[in-house]
Amino acid sequence: MTVSKSSVLKLGAVAYAPKVITIWEGFRAYFAERGAPFDYVLYSNYEALTEALMRGDVDLAWNSPLAFVRADRMARAAGLKVESIAMRDTDIDVQSLLVVMANSPAKSVADLRGKTVGFGAIDSPQATLIPLDHMRQAGLVGGRDFTVRRFDVLGGKHGDHIGGEREAAKAMVAGEIDASWMVAKNYKLFASEGTLPVSGTRVLDTSGAFDHCNMTSGPHIDAALCAKFREVLMGMSWDDANVRPLLELEGLKVWQDGRASGYHLLERAVTDEKLYDDAGNITVTGYHY
Repeated sequence: MTVSKSSVLKLGAVAYAPKVITIWEGFRAYFAERGAPFDYVLYSNYEALTEALMRGDVDLAWNSPLAFVRADRMARAAGLKVESIAMRDTDIDVQSLLVVMANSPAKSVADLRGKTVGFGAIDSPQATLIPLDHMRQAGLVGGRDFTVRRFDVLGGKHGDHIGGEREAAKAMVAGEIDASWMVAKNYKLFASEGTLPVSGTRVLDTSGAFDHCNMTSGPHIDAALCAKFREVLMGMSWDDANVRPLLELEGLKVWQDGRASGYHLLERAVTDEKLYDDAGNITVTGYHY
């Protein structure tokens, strides 16, 4: 059966790792079998993906939290609307950890005054933006009260590759910095892979809860096609042996309803760090993607 191009949604995603192709090829076949065909386009960075979503080049975007914040700002400025239509169970109420070596004399964030703290890439919500905001709320401003050492790996991918977090952790273990930030799941990962020594580190502080990625519907999407896409997406079951490998690759067990309420910490951080203006224009200096 021939499917009209007008009835095929186009989804955009960022190629932050080779597994991305496997994921979306698998999703594409699953959705086609259930009468919700879509095609996908991979972008090298989230800034290009967000701009494509706003132009209508893609109808949906598998977005980082930062990409959603930018898309929302761009849409509001243009009198349009984007929406978080679904999230992974692992995207809800995430926290970042401020980690020190076990023998560090630091007992609180205040003890890092005058010290050097490691962060991820300039555009990482979990390892840079929200952590800088957290320290600012505690009274320590980067560049004034402590030295910021950023590990700028693969700009434009919004920290999804976790390379910056890993490099910061290595630098801390090597004694080059006094503390480093990482999202909670990566703290466990780095310990299991040997990047962090077993029992050799401790958590000094924890950020507030925030949401991570979401499936964002663009301002020009066909409402009926969007509803069908979401229906099929939400129906993906961990108990389906054919679906489980795809969900495992994408890091979830259950799709949850999308929401925008979990991005307020990131919104504040983006404004304070001057990454984007209120209309979603990139305003920070030194951002290469």
